[in-house]
Amino acid sequence: MSNLSQSHRILFLNTLAFAVCFACWTLNGVLVTFLVDQEIFDWNVVQIGWLLGIPILTGSLMRLPMGILTDKYGGRVVYSALLILASIPLFLLPFAANFWMFALLSFMFGMVGTSFAVGVAYTSLWYPKEWQGRALGIFGMGTAGASITPFIAPSMLKYFSESDPVNGWKYLPVIYGVVLLTMGIVFILFSKTKKIEAKAKTVKELLQPLKEVRVWRFGTYYFLLFGSFVSFSQWLLPNFMNVYHTTLILGGLFTTCFSLPAGIIRAFGGFLSDKFGARKVMYWVLSTSVVLSFLLLFPKMNITTSGSGLMAAKAGTVTQVSPSKIVIGEKEYLVTSKDVNAEHNPFFPSKKTWQEVVVAENQKVQKKELIADGITQIHFEANMWVYLVLVILIGTCWGIGSAAVYKHIPEYFPNQVGVIGGMVGMIGGLGGFIGPIVFGYLLAFTGFWTSSWLFIFVLSIICLIWMHRVIVKVTKEKLPEFAQDMDRKDVSE
Repeated sequence: MSNLSQSHRILFLNTLAFAVCFACWTLNGVLVTFLVDQEIFDWNVVQIGWLLGIPILTGSLMRLPMGILTDKYGGRVVYSALLILASIPLFLLPFAANFWMFALLSFMFGMVGTSFAVGVAYTSLWYPKEWQGRALGIFGMGTAGASITPFIAPSMLKYFSESDPVNGWKYLPVIYGVVLLTMGIVFILFSKTKKIEAKAKTVKELLQPLKEVRVWRFGTYYFLLFGSFVSFSQWLLPNFMNVYHTTLILGGLFTTCFSLPAGIIRAFGGFLSDKFGARKVMYWVLSTSVVLSFLLLFPKMNITTSGSGLMAAKAGTVTQVSPSKIVIGEKEYLVTSKDVNAEHNPFFPSKKTWQEVVVAENQKVQKKELIADGITQIHFEANMWVYLVLVILIGTCWGIGSAAVYKHIPEYFPNQVGVIGGMVGMIGGLGGFIGPIVFGYLLAFTGFWTSSWLFIFVLSIICLIWMHRVIVKVTKEKLPEFAQDMDRKDVSE
């Protein structure tokens, strides 16, 4: 078997294992929503946010140590052990009887989220530098595993609950545990051991690159791009059910429409990074994220507020009043009537304006006195299909950007891909943990489901400004010839 064929086989196995892990990692998004919807557990929105975020927390915090272990012992051993051991809490999840037990077991099976750090370190060893972007982009397609759970889990839960409405859900985590265990056995049988051929380093030496600002900047980008993808892979289901009153199955299908393209597109993101440079790709990604998150900010609304009224041009006595006009002395004032037949625009914000008379016949009025109150009504339907399209577009944008971030790591840290990849992945994963929790608090505070997009909008602006300032600073300091190469190669701050 040629080296390239063997590399492709390992890449396929890596990607498949990652997809399985990612499907398990986002299990709570569907399961917790179902348990609350069926009133099996009485959890509030803040507790739901924590249960959605806890598995993400484990998978984030443990990425760095798992990356170190992968660099030291190789991906075959670490990946297989991870898959097998992480299946245990899934087998125990049906015995969870309260919030704290559910949270503890969620924390444990969340270890599958570290599969990204393991897979990146393992995959990068099998490909030359010019293939790194595409190989890691293809591996990143495993994030499409997030679309598996919202696509099939709602139907499975419905089927299992038909015969046993209270306990039927317990079959789902067991099935996921079996799949995870099987994948672990397959991985150890068909993968090969390969480690970095370099002198062994101490933990202090391995962590030395973490002092570089570049690592933390990449981590912030990944916090936005990957963290938001993970957050909304879970948050969109209850969002669609509450805002648009979809069923669990339809909401799951819409969530799949978001997560599947966002995962698959990572391979294309790797290709674009190889061809045009990761920096140029990141400019487009962050700018697009700012625009789309702004458009998604606006909730369904029907606001009635004060508008343009009528005031008397001079003092006098009201001699005639009708819905369409007011007569004061000899002067007529036309009153704008409410158009009850006017239809709202189903796609864009629309407004109605009218005036209501506030004076009566024979009433004396002073100059500049209000005689008809102005009313403006603003209506925004927040069309579900427009919302879905925008969500799919921003998810696709994040998928491309996630691949662009990881394009840099094997180029600048070829002997520490596991450590750096684990650190960047940890920061990004923390975004997936913090996201649902922040969303829950924002929802509780504002009452708007779209408040989650405000968080994304602000974070997108921060990342874009930070990246632009670094590039401008370096461009001023370096030669013009060097500045022209900025779109292909990162530099130190």
